[in-house]
Amino acid sequence: MKKKTEKTPAKKSAAKPARVVRKARVYIQSTFNNTIITFTDLEGKTLCWGSTGAAGFRGTRKHTPFAATTAMNAVAKKGKMLGIREMEIYIKGPGSGRDAALRALKAAGFKMDLIADVTPIPHNGPRPRKARRT
Repeated sequence: MKKKTEKTPAKKSAAKPARVVRKARVYIQSTFNNTIITFTDLEGKTLCWGSTGAAGFRGTRKHTPFAATTAMNAVAKKGKMLGIREMEIYIKGPGSGRDAALRALKAAGFKMDLIADVTPIPHNGPRPRKARRT
C-alpha cells in the first residue's frame, strides 16, 4: 500500500508592511465635472487616492461640493490609517469642490503646513482668430 502523504498548506506570501508616513502632500484636482484627491509622500509616491466617482456619485451630482466633501472624508480616513499627521496641500482647477474638499480636510484634524493654488494660468492665451474679410 502506498503511504498517505499529508499536504502542507501553501505558504501565503508575507503581507507588505504598512507604511507609516508622518508628513504627506495632498493634491486636489477640481474640474467642472469631478474632484480627484491624491495623498503622496514627500517623494511623490502615491499613498492613497479617491474621487467623487469612487465615492459613489454619478452624473451631475459628481461635481457638487457635497460629493467633494464625501470623497475627501473617505481619503482622509485612509490617510489616518497610514499615520499621516501633517501635510502640504496643492489645489488645482476651477471646480466647485475646491473649497469643500479643503474644509473637509481641516475638519478631519490634520495639521496643514502649506496651502498652495497651482492652477495653471495662460500668460498669452490661444492664437486669435484670423481677421475678418471686408
